[in-house]
Order: sequence, then structure tokens, then C-alpha cells
Amino acid sequence: MESKKVRIKKNQHWLIFQISLIVMLFTWQNNYSQNTCATAVPITAGLYTISVIDGTNIQTSCSTTPTLAEWYVYTPTQNWNVTLTSDLPQNICKDTNFEVYTGNCGALVCYTGDDDGGVIQCNSGANTNSYLSTKTFEVTAGTTYYINWNNQWNQTAGFDFQLTEAAIVPNPCNSATVITAGVTTVSAIDVANISTACSTASMAKWYRYTPTQNYQVTVTSDLPENICKDTNFSVYTGACNALTCIASDDNSGVIQCNSGNNYSNLSTKTFIANAGTSYYIAWDNKWSAQGFNFQIIEAVIPPPRITYNSQTMTTLTSQYNLCIVDMNGDHKDDLVGVSGNNIKVHYQNETPGTFSIVDFPVAGTSYMPSWSMAAGDYNKDGFNDLVLGSGSGLSLWRSNSTGTAYTNTTPGDYIFCQRTNFADLNNDGNLDVFSCHDIAPNVYYLNDGAGGMTYYQSNTTAGAMNLDAGGGNYSTLFTDFDNDGDTDVFISKCSGPPCQMFRYDGGNTYTNVSAMTGVSITPIQTWSSAIADFDNDGDMDIIITASSGAHHYFRNNFETTNTLSPFTEITLGSGWDTNSSTNIDNVAYDFDNDGFVDVLGGGNKIMFNQGNGTFMPTSYTAIGVGAIGDLNNDGFLDIQNGSTIRYAVPNANNWFKVTLNGIQSNSNGIGARIEIYGAWGKQIRDIRSGEGFKYMSSLNGHFGLGTATAIDHVVVKWPSGIVDNYYNVPINSTLNTVEGSTLAVTSISNSNFAVYPNPAKNTINIQQNNSASASLAKVEIYDLNGRMVLEKNIANEQSINVEKLSTGTYILLLIDSNSKRFTQKIIKE
Repeated sequence: MESKKVRIKKNQHWLIFQISLIVMLFTWQNNYSQNTCATAVPITAGLYTISVIDGTNIQTSCSTTPTLAEWYVYTPTQNWNVTLTSDLPQNICKDTNFEVYTGNCGALVCYTGDDDGGVIQCNSGANTNSYLSTKTFEVTAGTTYYINWNNQWNQTAGFDFQLTEAAIVPNPCNSATVITAGVTTVSAIDVANISTACSTASMAKWYRYTPTQNYQVTVTSDLPENICKDTNFSVYTGACNALTCIASDDNSGVIQCNSGNNYSNLSTKTFIANAGTSYYIAWDNKWSAQGFNFQIIEAVIPPPRITYNSQTMTTLTSQYNLCIVDMNGDHKDDLVGVSGNNIKVHYQNETPGTFSIVDFPVAGTSYMPSWSMAAGDYNKDGFNDLVLGSGSGLSLWRSNSTGTAYTNTTPGDYIFCQRTNFADLNNDGNLDVFSCHDIAPNVYYLNDGAGGMTYYQSNTTAGAMNLDAGGGNYSTLFTDFDNDGDTDVFISKCSGPPCQMFRYDGGNTYTNVSAMTGVSITPIQTWSSAIADFDNDGDMDIIITASSGAHHYFRNNFETTNTLSPFTEITLGSGWDTNSSTNIDNVAYDFDNDGFVDVLGGGNKIMFNQGNGTFMPTSYTAIGVGAIGDLNNDGFLDIQNGSTIRYAVPNANNWFKVTLNGIQSNSNGIGARIEIYGAWGKQIRDIRSGEGFKYMSSLNGHFGLGTATAIDHVVVKWPSGIVDNYYNVPINSTLNTVEGSTLAVTSISNSNFAVYPNPAKNTINIQQNNSASASLAKVEIYDLNGRMVLEKNIANEQSINVEKLSTGTYILLLIDSNSKRFTQKIIKE
């Protein structure tokens, strides 16, 4: 028999085991109870630590993408103003997101939440943003609130958060004064304010405005009776306990003070207001609590200024109908389709809307443009070539010297191509091939001038240019952001990394200016961006258009700073803040020819530029992004959607087009800037091969003129640095330009060579100077249609016989042994 002592000892062991098991179960419950909504940890006011986010999230209307979450439940004992925050010093550089729900775990109701409301800036690397979360909201005694911290931005590492309770301050939004259009008097700003992302002022006066129909609304204190006063306001939508700031303004007024200074510190802002939506207008004491008047002005939104007639073309049978570009040098846009071993070109005829169709076989194994396609004259023979970007690499299809046949070059390097482009990366006068790489640094092929292709991967291959920092590269736009005459680079990023801007500094040098310009915001998801001078102030602005999430509109400030400087985000109130339509492809053109560049993107609509900083969405039936060009030569841009052509129906607006024939620069003039001047002021266009994400659109410069009836001055700034000027050019016409055609006709002499006589009858003499650093190698002569009419290899001193040339004006191009080019206009008598 078992002794009593043994039984007692066994019982003691069993008791210890049971206690250990209870402790273990308690510890397990304590560690994992917050991993589901049903086992959310009850909390009160205080500081809490999340060790890791590894629980299960619930998909709701306000939380669609996070998969992991940690859950807490809070039930206040009285009504409070609660602040929930991770904006704490110990969390610096972390990225948090939370949602707050009411209801129950089986039927959660979104109540509030926050993503990047924190103010503690990251101090690591070039990132100075705050991605921490903070929100103050009212809670009701006895109501259960579920708090969900999730991995919206892949933040799974732990952090601290704090919940604080404070006495409720009456929400002035709830008692906002109802107003309509007209003038309202603010006696004084003397009511406690709500602190928001738009306003942290202590006092404010609140008003509620609800339009009866869609209006373009202007809120303004820029009135004569307010001269020398200093105002500031914000506009909100949403519920009073969960407001969203959609617009704000401080000093946009124009009425100058006439006492002590000449500044205007008055406020004005125009935005699109939707019928039945309540807008809360809060004037605060950021600068002054003094009373003033303000006015609400309602403007009826005009009907669409452009309509389309759709035509299905049964002959558009290529697998990839992605391209509109001039393929035969007649300055008219053609339709270009690609299939395996075949190019099908619909050449635009003189009779509008008719085409001549030619198929060109292309031998060999090629990649197809499953991701993108670009066009440009790579081999400089006067006919456009094609680059086809796939998920495995790219192929280059090159024309022969007469544009009657094409050959395939497929280098075979692995590239997960996204946007492909032709661009003169090193400004040597030859087009290079560029491709965004989705999962690795970007790649490019340098053109050696003889058609050869040398492969480089950014920041990887020895001697490669700095054209990327990390993967996720989706779309590249080559444009001149700093107005210095050369081409910079903007890269749209997806999958998490911020967008990037690289400034071209000559030679092979590109400098990453993303952080300095402020365009490297995160988090953002974009496959493409719209870049144009949207405000017609002479520099290129950026709309980072979302493929998921929110759009961001940035204004370039070069016109005021005269240098590349931080861009200003002006999304609020622009119409882009309320545009919920997203798309992988977005392109910027003046579709209605009113003189302001619009954006075609997602949602079957065009965002029409109103010319005052706002964009108005206009919906169309089944319209989408495609290749853009003038397919019936009427001066209005048409859109290709697969086998459907959407022909723009001309309105009363005027137009102007420019075609380019480069001589010293690449023959398309890709990278050139065109400026036009008239009653409107100034408009600019940059010539690019590859807009948006996928498609290839016209290489002709297109301008809408609105009701303007004259063009005073046209300036073409070529990549070579040559500037051509044209005066009093007729409207509703196409200007065919040739590089150097407006240069003076004189005998020239510089440190390298002398050319004489000019004009010439029989012979042009070209004399090498002794001080020249390189010898002359070649001379080419072009007519004013950009066609080469004479070519000769030369050395040192030569006489060129021009007797056989017809009487007229020509462009002389000299090339030295270092491939440096010199252009001069000559006359044959």
C-alpha cells in the first residue's frame, strides 16, 4: 500500500501541475486574447504595448486590405473626448494605422480611425514624414468601442499606443450656422475650435453650407471691406465627429493692404461642391480673431465641352493596338498595331477619317508588348521604330531607310518591363531605349549612333547612370522640371516605394531630388502619373494618380523660385481629393482645346481642367485610356480603345499643332520643349515617347487655344540647345519645324571651324581651325522637311559641291571625330 507521505507528495505535485497549467493558460490568453475581435482585450485610459501584430483582421468598408490586426475593447463610464494615439517618441519612424468600430464583432460599424495624423517626424535617412496615428473623438458612456490596430502598411513589429480621456468640449461643428450663397458677416472669432490636420488654431467660427445642385463654389474674404485684415479658413465634409478636410486657404487673396505693407493676407478658394452634401466652413484665429465679411459664390458647372463619336474599325485586328504615331513622315498620326511577327499600320490619308492599311512581316522571335510600347526614330533614318516591353524583356523593331521593312533585335536581357520609352539619356543626339523594371533597378540601352545597343542596369552595371533606387518601377516620364533645357526623369512607383525624381546634370549624371522636391510621399500606390503645366505658369506640375488609394496634386514652384525647389501639394479642393476613381493608366492632354491640360484616367471620365486650380469630372460611356492622336487631322485629339476610335466632335475652340524634325538633336525632337505665346499668356509642351503606363501617343505637339484668334510667338527649344523662333503663326494650323531653320543665314566661324560663303552658288568651304580639339569627320545637309539631301565624309579642310541642290534654304550639320554636332542654316543660290 501507498504510504500517506507518498500520497501527500503526489497530491502536492498534482497541485503544482494544475497551478502551472492555469498560469500557462492565463499567460497564453493574456498573450493572444487580442488576436480576434471576439477576444479583444478590455482597456481603459492608459499606455499599452503591442508586441507584434499577428491576429486576424475583419474586412470592413473602412479596412479592406489589412490581413492582420490586434483587437482591444473600450467601454467608457461617462461621455469623454478620447484621444487614441501612437504618436509617441518611442515609436519614431514606425508606420501605424487603426480603426475604431461600434456594434458587435458580427456587425461592426466604422466609427473613426487614423493613418498618418501624427506629427513626430522620422529621423532616419531622407524620410522626414510621420506615419504615426492619432485621433480625438467623442465617446458615449456605456457604448462599446472596438479598437483595431492593423498591418495596413506592413507594420507588424510592436509599438506603444495611448488612450486618454478628457472632458468634452462642445463641438462647434454641431452648432454651425447654416448659410447659403451670398455675403456673411463674422462678428469675431470667439468659439473654441476643433484641432484637425487643416487647423490647430484655438478658436474658430463654424458655418454649414449645403448646395442644392452641383456648383463650382468660391469661398472668399478677398473683399474690399476686409482690406489689411488677415484671415484663414478650412472646409470639411463628413460627420462632425469624423470630419474630412477637403480645402483650406490662408493668403491667396489679391487685395493688397494699403497701410504699413502691400501684402494680401485675405483668403479665397474655389472647389467643386456636390448637391446635398454639407460643407462645414471654419474661419479660425490662426492670425487674427478680428471680425470680417466673407462671401460664397456659386457658379453653374458648364456641360461637357467635348463629345465623341465612336467608330468600330473591323480592320484593327492586331493583338496589341497600343500606338498612334506618324510612321511615314507626312506629319499625320497613324494607327500602329503589333502581333507576333507582324506590324499593321493604318496610314492616315488626306481624306479625313480614311486610312491605307499595310502589313509588315517581322522575322525572328520577339517579345510582345504585353506591358507597354513606345515609338521613336532610333536609327535616325526618318522613320519611326518600335520598342516592345514584356514581362521577360524587350524587343526593338527597326525600319529600313525607306520605311518599307522592319527587322527585329531582341537583346535577351531579363527585364520585367513596365513602361518603356525612347529618350536621349546622355543628350548625344541619339535616342536610347529605357525600361522600368518592376522587381529590380531600371535598365536602358545606350545608342552608339550606328544602331548598336549597350545594356546598362541603373546603379548596377559599371558606369551606369543613377536612374533608380529600388524596384517597383512602373512608369517613367521624361520632362524638363527645372527649365534648364534638358530632360529630367519622374518615376511612378507601385508596391510601396515612394515616387522618384531625378534631375539631369549633364553627361551621364542624374541626381535624385525626390526628397528635396517633396514628391517622395508614402504610402502611395501608382502605376502612372499625369505631368503637364496644368496652371500655365511655365513649369511642369505633377498629379500622382492613384492605382489604389488617393491622388496627389503637386504644383511646381519654379516660376517663383527660379530653381528646382520643393513642390507644393494642392490636392485639397482641386477635385482630385474627391475623385475616387483609380486607374493604372492616366494621361494629360488638352482634350477640349480650351488652353488647359486635362487628365484622362479611370472611372470612364475625363478630369477637365477649369483653369483655376480645380478639375471637373465628366463621365462618358465606356471611355478609357488608350493611345491619343489626331486621326482625322481636325486639330482635336482622338482616343483609341482597342478596335474602337473615339473621334472628338470639334467645338468652337481653336487649336495649334507642331511637328518636329531634329537635325543635331534626335530626329523626333523627343525631349524638346515647345512654348507658345498669345492673349492667354504662355503654354508649354514637352515631347515625350511614352505617356502614362502602357500606350504610345502622338509625337506631335498639340495645343488648345480656346477662343484666342492669334499666336504671337512660337519657341522650339531643341535638346541640342538650338532655339528656333516663329512669329505670327496662324491658328488652326500645323507648324512643321526643322531644327535650326530660323537661325541666321551668315558665314560662320567659331573656335572649331569656319563655313563660307553663305549664301553659296556652287561650293561651300569648311575649314578646320588649328585650335580645334577634334577633327571634322562628316557633313550632312537637310532640306526644310528634315530629309537628308547630301552626306559626305570630310577631314580637316574640304569643299562641298552643292551645285546639284535646288535653290533654297537648307540645314548644314557638321559632326566631328568626338561625335559632337554643329548646326547652321545655309542658302543655295
